[in-house]
Amino acid sequence: MKQLLCATFEGIDAQTVEVQFSATKGLPAFTIVGMANTAIAESKERVKSALLSNAFTFPPKRLTINLAPSDIRKEGSHFDLAIATLIALGESSAALDDWYVFGELGLDGKVSENTLLYPIILSLANQGLITKAIVPTESLEKLSRIPNIAFYGVATLNQTLEILQHDAPTPHTQISAFTFPTLTYNENNYFYHQHYPLDFAEIKGQEHAKRAALICAAGMHNLVLEGSPGSGKSMIAKRLQHILPPLHNDEMLECAKLEILDGKEPSFTPLRPFRAPHHTSTPSSIFGGGSHKAQIGEVGLAHGGMLFFDELPHFPKNILEALREPLEDQHIRISRVNSKVTYAADFLFVAAMNPCPCGNLLSKTTPCRCSDLEISRYRSRLSDPFLDRIDLFIQMHPSSSEDKPSYTSQQLHEQVRNAFIRQKERGQKRLNGSLSDREISEYCVLDEDAQTIIDQAIGRFGLSFRAVGRILKVARTIADLAQSNRIEKGHILEALSYRKR
Repeated sequence: MKQLLCATFEGIDAQTVEVQFSATKGLPAFTIVGMANTAIAESKERVKSALLSNAFTFPPKRLTINLAPSDIRKEGSHFDLAIATLIALGESSAALDDWYVFGELGLDGKVSENTLLYPIILSLANQGLITKAIVPTESLEKLSRIPNIAFYGVATLNQTLEILQHDAPTPHTQISAFTFPTLTYNENNYFYHQHYPLDFAEIKGQEHAKRAALICAAGMHNLVLEGSPGSGKSMIAKRLQHILPPLHNDEMLECAKLEILDGKEPSFTPLRPFRAPHHTSTPSSIFGGGSHKAQIGEVGLAHGGMLFFDELPHFPKNILEALREPLEDQHIRISRVNSKVTYAADFLFVAAMNPCPCGNLLSKTTPCRCSDLEISRYRSRLSDPFLDRIDLFIQMHPSSSEDKPSYTSQQLHEQVRNAFIRQKERGQKRLNGSLSDREISEYCVLDEDAQTIIDQAIGRFGLSFRAVGRILKVARTIADLAQSNRIEKGHILEALSYRKR
């Protein structure tokens, strides 16, 4: 029995699949077993044609391909090349056990790429399961950015056989250096961009909201903007994406993986993901799901980036309540009869909302048309447990003709990067907004006056344990922006001013 290695997705992670081949005496037949989907079952015809087109004799035996383990559903046309290679090698003595082989075959034996190759191989690399692989030549530009793997590009089935039967040629050169501006700390490179197609300089006035946006970006703190239509809520939210903290090389690769899962070409840029689903979206599209296989949703695709909900109270209540889990635990678990999958969901949550159904409650020129009951029902869509997970709550006032531009995105981004370095210098693996309870006690050190203020706030406002933790995390970010090692009284007071009243 001969075998090569391939892989398939199980949820969002890849699992190694052993492609096993045996040829036994009996009536000529070609069978693929091991819970293969339609794309793999159809590979029999592609494999036959590719072999016959390249002068290979199809063995007059009973040929069996087994995809092990057999209790996992396999999918993807990238199994073609491994299957055809095993049949073509036949009884060859070539050592194949540690070779991963990926590629879809044409009828003439040409090898083409599959859209799932990058996320599959990146997942295998993160698990430390793969060291060398044969892949389509056209995939090398994307795949060679994944470190510590020797990639051998092939354009045809014959080239694959030459690599496996003879000494393998020099693998493709790894592409490890990005050309973006870089912050370096403790031998780790963090990349950022300096292109701001949407600039904060275009927003006039709203200095309080801009300050909150800066704190939000510097520590990745959840933010809700409330204000009348036209006050600039969406403008601020859309510009936040461009001032978020730098990305490590591994995080950029992970973002590229999410782009591919979303059906896009990977960009390999330090611009974090930005997802903005409409309020009519279904729960499955937001959180992921499916009857047979749990697909990734908007929450998972926003991992490492930003999730924006415009018109927050118009989202169904079941969606808002289900959002509490990823906001608190940075992951979401999708349970179905046939699959149970956990997705990483560490994202910045930003939302915009009107103060009332008509939107004019805070307006100085247009009277509000809503009754007290309508306003109460509108606000009651947001439960206290949900609001307890929001770090910054900002009320924006209508703009006036006297408002002027102030900070540019470039200036704000520079402050974000400085705060980012301070967090790394403390030894934090995560940014302030994602600190655990143990990390809060370690990194959020208060001076005596600040401790007095927080003790008084707990008694006066009845703050929950979660609320206190979020206030301390916001205060830690404010102190970082002020280049302060300890959290002082002014930092705590500013953090308290952003709490929902």
